[in-house]
Amino acid sequence: MLASLTTSPSGLEQLWFTLIGVLWLGYFFLEGFDFGVGTLMPFVSKDDLDRRVVINTIGPVWDGNEVWLLTAGGATFAAFPLWYATVFSGFYLALFLVLAALIFRGMAFEFRDKREEPRWQFWWDQAIFWGSALPALLWGVAFADFIHGVPLAANATWTGNFFDLVKPYALVGGLATLSLFTLHGATYLGLKTEGDVRVRARAIAMRLAPVTFVIVLAFLAWTYQTAHTIHHEGLVPPLLPIVGLLALAAVGWLVRDHLEGWAFIATALTILALFTTMFLNLYPNVLVSSVSAHFDLTMVASASHRYTLEVMSWVALIFTPFVLLYQSWTYWIFKKRVGRPGSANDAPKRKIKA
Repeated sequence: MLASLTTSPSGLEQLWFTLIGVLWLGYFFLEGFDFGVGTLMPFVSKDDLDRRVVINTIGPVWDGNEVWLLTAGGATFAAFPLWYATVFSGFYLALFLVLAALIFRGMAFEFRDKREEPRWQFWWDQAIFWGSALPALLWGVAFADFIHGVPLAANATWTGNFFDLVKPYALVGGLATLSLFTLHGATYLGLKTEGDVRVRARAIAMRLAPVTFVIVLAFLAWTYQTAHTIHHEGLVPPLLPIVGLLALAAVGWLVRDHLEGWAFIATALTILALFTTMFLNLYPNVLVSSVSAHFDLTMVASASHRYTLEVMSWVALIFTPFVLLYQSWTYWIFKKRVGRPGSANDAPKRKIKA
C-alpha cells in the first residue's frame, strides 16, 4: 500500500520536487501578468485601438510563457508519474476547463483581427477575457486543494467528484490568484503602455491593491491553519509570506508615485512568495488526502525510478540555460512601451496589430 512507504525522500526526489516548484513559479510569474492583461482588457480599453494596444503588450511573449506550463507538466509526468496520473484523474473537469480556456485564448490572439466586423472581434475579445480570468481562478483552486486535501483512498484511488474541489478554502485560493494576477497585469500595463491605457491601468491597480491584500492575507492565514492541522509539526515559518504581504502592501503607493517598475517587482515577489509557501507547506507530500492522513500521496510513493531522475537531471542541466537565455532575449527585444499611433515613443517604431 502507498501508506506503507514512509521513508524520507532521496536527494533526487527532493531536487525534482524543487525543480517542478520552480517551473510552476516561473509559469505563474510570467503567465500571471498575461492573465491579468487579458482580464483587464475590457476595463482599460475604450475602443478597438486601445484593445490592440493592450494585446500588443503580451503579443510577442504570451506563447513563450506557456512553455513553462508544458515543461512543468512534462517534468511531473516523468519525475512523479503517480502524482501526474492522480491529478489528471481527479481534476480532469477543472483541467479540461483550463485547457479549453487557454486554447480559445490563443486562437483569439491569432484570429480577432482577421476580419473587421465588430461582432467577430467582440466574441474573440470575450475569449481573451474568459480565457484569462478562468485559468487565473482555477489554478488557485487546484493548488489550494493540493494542500487542503482531496478525496484520496488507498493506492491513490480517487473517491470524490468535481464538487469536492470547490470547497470554501479552495475558492478563497482561486480568488487570491485571480485578484493577484489581475493586479500583476495592471502593473505590467503601467510598465508597458502609455497614454490613456496606462492611466486607466494605474487607476485600477490603486483600487485593486488593497482588495488583493485582504484576500491574499486571508488565504495565507487559512493556509497556515490548514497546514498546521495536517502536519502538526514541521510547519514552515511564515517569514516568506510576510515578505510577500509587505511587498503587496506597497503596490498602491508605488503605482501612485509612478514607480511602475517597482510595483511590478512587488506583485511578482508576492506571487513567488505565495506559491513557494504553498509548496513548502505541502512537502513531503504531493497531494493531501481528505479521507485519512494514511492515504496522503508522498514524493517517495509517486516518484520514478532513480535512473529516470538521474537522466532528467542531466537533460535539465544542459538545456535549461538555453531556454532561459532565449526567453530573456525575447523580453529584451520587445522591451519598448506600446501606444496608439501618434504617441511619442511608439508610433514611429512599431505598427499596431494583434
